[in-house]
Amino acid sequence: MEENDQPGFDAARDRGPQGQCRVLVGEDDLQHQLELRDMETPAPTRTEDRIKQWGRELGFDAVAIAGTNLEAEEARLLDWLGRGWHGGMDYMARHGARRARPAELVPGTVSVISVRLNYSPPEARDSAEVLGDRDSAFISRYALGRDYHKVLRNKLQAFADRLVRELGSFHYRVFTDSAPVMEVALAARAGLGWRGKHTLLLSRDAGSLYFLGELFVSLDLERDAPVGDHCGTCTRCIEACPTQAIVGPYQLDARRCISYLTIEHAGSIPEEFRPAMGNRIYGCDDCQLACPWNKYAQLAASPDFAARQGLDDAPLVNLFAWTEDQFNTRFEGSAIRRIGHERWLRNIAVALGNASPSPGILQALRSRRDDPSALVREHVAWALARHEQQPNGPH
Repeated sequence: MEENDQPGFDAARDRGPQGQCRVLVGEDDLQHQLELRDMETPAPTRTEDRIKQWGRELGFDAVAIAGTNLEAEEARLLDWLGRGWHGGMDYMARHGARRARPAELVPGTVSVISVRLNYSPPEARDSAEVLGDRDSAFISRYALGRDYHKVLRNKLQAFADRLVRELGSFHYRVFTDSAPVMEVALAARAGLGWRGKHTLLLSRDAGSLYFLGELFVSLDLERDAPVGDHCGTCTRCIEACPTQAIVGPYQLDARRCISYLTIEHAGSIPEEFRPAMGNRIYGCDDCQLACPWNKYAQLAASPDFAARQGLDDAPLVNLFAWTEDQFNTRFEGSAIRRIGHERWLRNIAVALGNASPSPGILQALRSRRDDPSALVREHVAWALARHEQQPNGPH
């Protein structure tokens, strides 16, 4: 938290240290005080400290440094892939162990600079309220604003440019969830947090509502120390998962995960999971909403992550009526656009099947009963049958 963001900072500053009255001074005295202050807080001289300062100046909420040894994480990755828990994400199996070997993925890599950027959108409707409103669409809060890939990539490139200007030429590569990189493992190694039981990175001062990004660099930098696990005996994230995708502490079967089903999964959503999806049409935040550490989550400072298109509080029937052209136009610059209009309609059809029964809901479903897409038709038929079988509404 920046100093001037602290509650009551301005009032305390006017009073002076320890609540004493502030004494007005002349320009010479003021200049002398400023010089003393600068002497007391000199600019960092260690390369690593300077790097972190430059990253914060560019808007990153935290910066830390890790090495390239992920042997323990590699063993867990191979076990996860061996269980088939990656589902249809074939690219994860295709890259295999290279994901855990930064120096092989980018030859010449010696250190990894890991960054954190808060995404929780300010002024968005409360997540619990939206989840409790079966006629509204819930979209994971990270996706309400601009595509984070673009935001992070631009910031990381600016960061790399600054490092080159200050430190001279070196080899680097920018990563923003766009290549086979074990970003949570690297961030944990760098001490930005620890891997929670839901498998996301957790921080004592920021919870888990942030993006991670990496700079693989050929610079030999001093590593930061990892932090300990602070989950203790808590299992709230495991208990909160609607589809029991967190099959055990630190173990996620992506095939059951609503984020995977609504975003990565290309085909028909297994019927066993559809009722539990509720009104979640893009991603799922339940494990994070249940985590006690997220009481420390911070709002995004960047306006890029403010909710667009009213997506924090949008009626399902309105979104279901969008044509493909409207979908592509309104999601220009959004991460949601990559799932395509067909999956968008598939997901909303499931949510409509779980919505409160009303003439408007039924009319919306019937309007796409003969949709050109067989995938959409199948999910619409399921939703209509669900309302017909339960005239008082799905439970």
